[in-house]
Amino acid sequence: MPDYDYQSDSRSFSQVIEDIGAKEDPKLYLGELINAFGERGFGALMLFFGLLNIAIGIIPGTTTILGAPLLLMGLQLMVRQDQLWLPKWALRRWIERETYRHGVEKVLPRLRMVERLSRPRLSIMTSEVSEVLIGVATVVLAFILILPIWGGNLVPALIISTFGFGLMQRDGVVVLVGWGGVAGVCVFVWVAWEIVSRAFLAIYQTTGLG
Repeated sequence: MPDYDYQSDSRSFSQVIEDIGAKEDPKLYLGELINAFGERGFGALMLFFGLLNIAIGIIPGTTTILGAPLLLMGLQLMVRQDQLWLPKWALRRWIERETYRHGVEKVLPRLRMVERLSRPRLSIMTSEVSEVLIGVATVVLAFILILPIWGGNLVPALIISTFGFGLMQRDGVVVLVGWGGVAGVCVFVWVAWEIVSRAFLAIYQTTGLG
């Protein structure tokens, strides 16, 4: 597995993800991605893998490869681990670099726009306690993301990306937007459950079984 040094701490996040795609090696290893953002912490990695799931998650099998690291990130955020750890077998997993390039092209313009607007603010939302809570939410969202649900990767990946960007930029307003997304998902699940359960109850009663 190639070991690249992108010096990611000296460039913008958007420039780093663009530079990763510029390499000639047709295989993009998971270990390479971890190395590229190692000095930026969990926020950058959550943002990166969340965006990849949005961009190329429709391709069968990619949500498992790209979602598993998010699950581990959430767990390690919960226990306040400083650096992300992944097993060696996971670091050797790879995707086609050309697939990566096409996915990145879709998200770069919007990402650069948000980068210009973001700044450190509302520090309570990026405190240590907040990071633990974000870790809990990330675990749940990553588990949903990994499930083989058609189109089910979009909303969880978007929320995780929002959390990641907020942590990376220390922008509490962005983190609040992420929690708004979590609240929206909870409301949606509750409403869906109410509709389904009442529908089953109505069928149960009309069949004379009740």
